[in-house]
Amino acid sequence: MTDSHQKHPFVIQITREGMGSSDLTLQRNLIGKYLALLVESNMLPAVISFYAGGVKLVVDGSPVLAQLETLEQRGVRLVLCGTCLDHYALRDQVRVGIIGGMTDIIDAQWRAEKVITL
Repeated sequence: MTDSHQKHPFVIQITREGMGSSDLTLQRNLIGKYLALLVESNMLPAVISFYAGGVKLVVDGSPVLAQLETLEQRGVRLVLCGTCLDHYALRDQVRVGIIGGMTDIIDAQWRAEKVITL
């Protein structure tokens, strides 16, 4: 957990390999557009947490690595669920973000004024 008691405007939680409940191709297309628009609009969350199937977006072969790298370079903290990475055997394929745990995700949620789950 971070030491600061500062509130953050918003946190995004990504829990799937894409966005929505359609076929995977459309889900990935939608999450790619969403993340690109965050970058373009400069409406940056303090944190994006990835858990469950969402961790598949931060590893080798992810179609959104470029957007996530840009967000991280602009100061967005990307928090990855270590338990989820281990479940999918993806820990050694991580390309962006910080491997954390539920404590880090809870900390981000608690500090947020708004939590958006995709």
